[in-house]
Amino acid sequence: MRLVAILAALSGAVAVAAGAFAAHGASGEAADWLKTGGHYQLVHAVAALVAVQRAAKGPAWCFVLGGAVFAGSLYLMALGAPRWLGAVTPIGGVALIAGWLWLGWRLSAGKT
Repeated sequence: MRLVAILAALSGAVAVAAGAFAAHGASGEAADWLKTGGHYQLVHAVAALVAVQRAAKGPAWCFVLGGAVFAGSLYLMALGAPRWLGAVTPIGGVALIAGWLWLGWRLSAGKT
């Protein structure tokens, strides 16, 4: 659980950096991608830390990895990667949704 907590903290830091770059160093569509990626990554970094505290390792991993794939693909496109990389973004989104559903299931079953 320590590793996922460390990755969640790093994820939060990357999200803040992306937001700052969106505000001060990017414009247009690139800034929008950075803002969207940063928002989702930051929210899910916090969700991962909460899941770790609740001993919900699986959902925590979904939040960290899903956030990295979702936001990472947007960050890469903002930095000039090919637009087809946007096809990867929904994979991260599915992992984020899975994390929420998994966490909800654990809570409803009294496992967390």
